[in-house]
Amino acid sequence: MSFALSAGVTGLQAHQKMLDIAGNNLANVNTTAYKASRITFSELLNETIKKASQPTSGVGGTNPQQIGSGVGIAGISPNMSQGNIINTGNPLDLAMEGEGYFVLSDGQQNVYTRGGSFAVDADSNLVDPATGYHIQRIGSEGEIDGFQIPGTSEIHVPYDVAMPAKDTSEIMVSGNLSADATGSASQTQVITSNLAYTYNNGTAATETTQLDELDQCNGAFAPGTLTISGFDKDGTAFDTGLNLAVVATTTLGDIINHLNTNVLDGSTASLVNGQIRITDDTGGYSRTDMALSYDNDSLTMPVYFEMSTVGGEEVKSVNITVYDSQGGKHVLSGAFVRTNEPNTWDMVLTSITGNIDEITMANRRIDDITFNAGDGSYAGLSGTDSSQFIMTFAHDTSNPQTIEVNLGTQGKLDGLTQFAGNSTAVAREQDGYEAGRLSTVSVNNEGILIGAFSNGIKKNIATIEIALFQNTSGLERIGNGYSIPSANSGEAVATQAMTGGAGLIHGGSLEKSNADVATEFVNMIQAQNGFQANARTIRVAN
Repeated sequence: MSFALSAGVTGLQAHQKMLDIAGNNLANVNTTAYKASRITFSELLNETIKKASQPTSGVGGTNPQQIGSGVGIAGISPNMSQGNIINTGNPLDLAMEGEGYFVLSDGQQNVYTRGGSFAVDADSNLVDPATGYHIQRIGSEGEIDGFQIPGTSEIHVPYDVAMPAKDTSEIMVSGNLSADATGSASQTQVITSNLAYTYNNGTAATETTQLDELDQCNGAFAPGTLTISGFDKDGTAFDTGLNLAVVATTTLGDIINHLNTNVLDGSTASLVNGQIRITDDTGGYSRTDMALSYDNDSLTMPVYFEMSTVGGEEVKSVNITVYDSQGGKHVLSGAFVRTNEPNTWDMVLTSITGNIDEITMANRRIDDITFNAGDGSYAGLSGTDSSQFIMTFAHDTSNPQTIEVNLGTQGKLDGLTQFAGNSTAVAREQDGYEAGRLSTVSVNNEGILIGAFSNGIKKNIATIEIALFQNTSGLERIGNGYSIPSANSGEAVATQAMTGGAGLIHGGSLEKSNADVATEFVNMIQAQNGFQANARTIRVAN
């Protein structure tokens, strides 16, 4: 009878544990990323009443006679299967699909969790709001932009930091430049000073207006020399000896007359609404350009001459918004111009809006953009010029801004091309932007936290660290959905999502508990039956 009593007691105890586990699974049926546990039983040590005997020549062998002493718990292990992933709409809710754990720290130790209900605290750090533990990052993502502090592993979400403006350093152009169109062949080039001279506080100056009467006269007019430089239509440089000595009574008409009489060849100067205008006498490809300077500060001069009409065998205009170092917007207008040479184009900076301090003639034209005659692919620049525009803005006169024009890869069709038909070339993108502040954040499948800023720019803020374990069933649970390594789990291996065997991350989602209500109800019934049977054993034995 003692065997029955002791076995019944172990059966009661084991089935109590089975009921406890089923109850705990049901209690956590709605706990984020909870992994249900299961219990396995094994019989306890048997007492051998009679040992087995081997067969002899006369009789057969006999089996051992043993009486068991009850049941014990062989193991309690978690079911590590994937829970369902549900959408929450909160971008900082994260769910792991596949292997991996999020890494959190309290400053003393790391803990690991599949529950990804995260938020930003008052210091703009990404944390578990239930405990305040900091979410950990891996790699250097976000450090170059100042979002993250090198040497620290917490994730700073920069709601409190403005993104500085970035000046445009590159423009990408693509599309076709027509090999056969001649729609612009008769177009006459016109250049106009970007400065309109006025007098009497805003009235457009005329040819009779004296220099000392101009609103652009700075204080008392000082006599000096007006230096004229530039190129005729065929590209011939102006004679450097054709400068003009001026005094206070010199009129704008005197300057216009000097240009027409002594400087220009193939073009005509005029004054239109206070602006000096140079118009080619004939249409077609033209390199007409001009710059004016004065040898003292008593008279403001035009910064450059805008090309209001561009002459060429074929002309394709392009426009794009660019940014200066303070984030100021400027509309840059340019034009591709087919030259007199076969399969050769220029690109000229026709104008740019805003407060410009200087654009030199040498830095506004990209010469000799060539194409392969066979397949129309971009062949590079035939000359020694670079594919750059250089300009200086008034707010930062000591630092000229260089803008590289990316025309494509030589021998490829990934940028500009030259085929027959229409010209379709466009300036499709540039790399500058104005200052902005973080508006929203999201997390991609690789665990990269991406910030969308008010200036329309998206930046990678940080990469969320993921930990992998050799034996996830061996992790030790410590509450709050957290686990720590045990002697049988293996050490944490740091990585990021979708790398080294780690699963992917779903932003705006959470992993549900994998506890199944129907299964646990059946387990409770089995536990109840087992408990009642063992209680009956004790009663009968008693």
